[in-house]
Amino acid sequence: MGLLSLAIWTPIVFGVLLLALGRDDQARTVRWVALVGAVISFLVTLPLYGAFDVTTSAMQFVEKVRWIDRFNVHYHLGLDGISFWFVLLTAFITVVVVIAGWEVITERVNQYMGAFLILSGLMIGVFCALDAVLFYTFFEATLIPMYLIIGIWGGPNKIYAAFKFFLYTLLGSLLMLIALVYLYTKSNGSFDIATWHQLKLSSTAQTLLFFGFFSAFAVKVPMWPVHTWLPDVHVEAPTGGSAVLAAIMLKLGAYGFLRFSMPIAPDAAREWAWLMIGLSIIAVIYVGLVAMVQQDMKKLVAYSSVAHMGFVTLGFFIFNDLGVAGGIVQMIAHGFVSGAMFLCIGVLYDRVHSRDIAAYGGVVNTMPNFTAFAVLFAMANCGLPATAGFVGEWMVILGAVKANFWLGALASTALVFGAAYTLWMVKRVYFGPIANDDVRALTDINAREFLMLSLLAIAVLYMGIHPKPFTDVMNVSVADFLKHVAASKL
Repeated sequence: MGLLSLAIWTPIVFGVLLLALGRDDQARTVRWVALVGAVISFLVTLPLYGAFDVTTSAMQFVEKVRWIDRFNVHYHLGLDGISFWFVLLTAFITVVVVIAGWEVITERVNQYMGAFLILSGLMIGVFCALDAVLFYTFFEATLIPMYLIIGIWGGPNKIYAAFKFFLYTLLGSLLMLIALVYLYTKSNGSFDIATWHQLKLSSTAQTLLFFGFFSAFAVKVPMWPVHTWLPDVHVEAPTGGSAVLAAIMLKLGAYGFLRFSMPIAPDAAREWAWLMIGLSIIAVIYVGLVAMVQQDMKKLVAYSSVAHMGFVTLGFFIFNDLGVAGGIVQMIAHGFVSGAMFLCIGVLYDRVHSRDIAAYGGVVNTMPNFTAFAVLFAMANCGLPATAGFVGEWMVILGAVKANFWLGALASTALVFGAAYTLWMVKRVYFGPIANDDVRALTDINAREFLMLSLLAIAVLYMGIHPKPFTDVMNVSVADFLKHVAASKL
């Protein structure tokens, strides 16, 4: 079994094992099996970093086995510089989420942990798949564990939120399925994504394909105006569900643009770039303003996620090296920062059972250690230099200025809005005198919570101070990608 198959199937096998463990009276055993499974799943991804060749844009660690002969479908996996970091990010976030749910989840612990581990393997599969049917299978399969996580362990309106999440994302994917079937017939019966990248396609076909893929990936990102499912889902999802949704699942859509929309339909991607840039700028500015008026911490961070993902799609569609690389770096950074923000809200919610900003005030007086972490992540969310949040946004803004000065100027307003809504929340929640008896009764984070937040703090600071290892891996692949999408297929 190759390294990529190990990365995909190790967490899935552990997840199935957890489902078999059964009863809540075995909860302690279940938690340890989940943690061991998550850590082993992360460790099996580490050899990828040592063996990855940063000098080539070719797919590496390739595995190809016949799967469905009749339709020429293969179990075909590979990694390049664009997809590499998402495999490690997914495995890392899974470890953090298992630690986060250690004491908080008391019912159906095996199913909760099992769902996260299975989800982890499926998401890694999306980033590794080089066969379109395999990609679609993994892409759609991720909905099932996430639907269950929201619908079983979520808040009071969890059923509504779970249905909304499932229906929005499934509906978009059906149009993508039509696009995949068209490309299969056009390529004489091949589901190989690399083959589709070389297909000659008419202008009309490219436009229809571009919007077919757009329907699936824009909802997943989510881009404005199809972002409305995200705040509802975040508010109802359990803390771990929100962390994984923001850190990884939103990235599946943005990754789809790079793997399908742009290389398969490059002429349409360039023709409709103005629309994608316009929607991205609206997300960055308008959704940033919407975030400012939120009274619920989770909703504020959810809208913040939409604004930050607007930077990603903006970077991709300005078609230069700084923009595309900046978009990918922003995806990784957002994974660390947004996941950390949701976990911090979870720490407070576990104690006070309220997400309302008005229910807090002066938390620093009773939880100084926790506040130090929370403020660090808030600063990263603002895009403070030397944190992960700065690197990607700065690269995208530079890329936007390179393309058009006014585009860069509009994009940079996001840093102002980001600072405004994040610091407003920090001031109201963490600083000032103790606001009420609930805050007075708070206890500081325990060793488990300290470990969970420390892992994310190290990642956020390391990426902010030394981003070179992250960018080195993707540079050659990004250059090759831009060369490919610059060539016409007409």
